[in-house]
Amino acid sequence: MRRRIARFIGIFQTVLFLTHFLLYETWVFRAPAGRRLPAQVVFALLSVSFTTASLLAWRYTNPLLRAFYRVSAIWLGMLTFLFPAALLSWATLGIATLARSPLDFHRAVEWFFAAAVVLGIAGVVNASLTRITRTTVRLPNLPAAWRGRKAALISDLHLGHVRNGSFLRRMVAKILNEDPDAIFIAGDLYDGTAIDARRAAQPLSRLTAPHGVYFVAGNHDQFHGDSEYLHAVKAAGVRVLHNEKVEADGLQIVGVPYNNATRGEHLASALESVNLDRDRPSILLLHAPDHPEVAEAAGVSLQLSGHTHLGQFFPWNLLARRIYRQFVYGLSRIGKMQVFTSSGAGTWGPPLRLGSNPEIVVLQFE
Repeated sequence: MRRRIARFIGIFQTVLFLTHFLLYETWVFRAPAGRRLPAQVVFALLSVSFTTASLLAWRYTNPLLRAFYRVSAIWLGMLTFLFPAALLSWATLGIATLARSPLDFHRAVEWFFAAAVVLGIAGVVNASLTRITRTTVRLPNLPAAWRGRKAALISDLHLGHVRNGSFLRRMVAKILNEDPDAIFIAGDLYDGTAIDARRAAQPLSRLTAPHGVYFVAGNHDQFHGDSEYLHAVKAAGVRVLHNEKVEADGLQIVGVPYNNATRGEHLASALESVNLDRDRPSILLLHAPDHPEVAEAAGVSLQLSGHTHLGQFFPWNLLARRIYRQFVYGLSRIGKMQVFTSSGAGTWGPPLRLGSNPEIVVLQFE
């Protein structure tokens, strides 16, 4: 396990070195001579910033480290836009050379890099603007008591070094403002980095709903064993579902944690153990929309998930769509079962969102 982690860190850092080398060479090519040495220092420090911050964040937490992590994470997101900006700069130079047209290469680089930074800043701002997404879900055999009732779904808050208890307090206030009849938290409440789990989860104690507040663990909640996180969630008064079913006024609510659903056969076994009544509607709370065909075969009516973040920003949103297809975001259907996948309220890694919005989902049942 440690060897795999070390190998991943080595590969990741190598990619960062190469990316920063390209940015450096692009910036200093045909630039005034006085800019070369300062650029070397800046790009060298930036190339190791996120890896250093991440390694420290796994074990420590304090205001200075959280600020360092946040800045390095934003820079990591900026690289996604600066890398193609560098490529466009060289492509522009190539076209100008072939056309024998004069080009102030460094000025072109400045414009491309400035556009990349503007996109990155827009992504940071957008990631902080949580929306309320409303949708209507029609379930067969829905008990009369549930017709017209609402449920709130939130996922992927990723509490840690970028977002913490103050962020969760704002999300709790937004949820309570909607006055839902039930509240579902679909995993990745925590980011997996060092944090005072109980203190961070304390705002959840304000969440109340007539038919319960439910949580199911996501992959980040289970990185190092989930006992600390689950105890913190339970201490806040939230019902943690672990391969179990709860009856709520005629509606079956089921929760399966991420580690029990990574393989189809494991998910099938977990769902078989809860003894679903196929003649009555059911909601499955499952962090990732990985095996919807298994849940549909088990007789689930509606699956609620998160995990995908809708890719957060380009080009990762294209990768997310390729992996999760129609289940990457929003309401979709497979056989008799519906699936709603939320883009999540927080972010992982770079706190940026472009092409996806942070959200709290309000489901109205008909």
